Amino acid sequence: MKFSQEHEWVTVKGDIATVGITEYAADQLGDIVYVELPEIDTEYGKMDRVGSIESVKTVSDLFTPIGGTVIEVNPAISDTTPDGDVNDDQHFEYINQDAYDKGWLFKIRMSDPKDLDDLMNKEEYDAMIKA
Repeated sequence: MKFSQEHEWVTVKGDIATVGITEYAADQLGDIVYVELPEIDTEYGKMDRVGSIESVKTVSDLFTPIGGTVIEVNPAISDTTPDGDVNDDQHFEYINQDAYDKGWLFKIRMSDPKDLDDLMNKEEYDAMIKA
């Protein structure tokens, strides 16, 4: 798992990266009430704004720590179902309760795996948030 300075996490399997926000970020935001996720089949550059997260406290931009094409968004968090219907059963609480598993946000096919080189490991990230 890798981490960005903007508090996103990334796991990689092949050329597909799964992205979410860290537990620390979720704790700082408080209860999440809405998430704007990136568009599927859209290409983004490294550190592009891809959406936002709205909590009872604030609205924060969501960035992609790596460039590529979004291939999937978390259906439990998305405001639309995979069929394009309105999702009346969103689970924003997954981000607060299980940020590294059920609370993932999107998957992206990486355009350049070297983008991962600029991210932190767990120890580096933990040191950053303690500072």
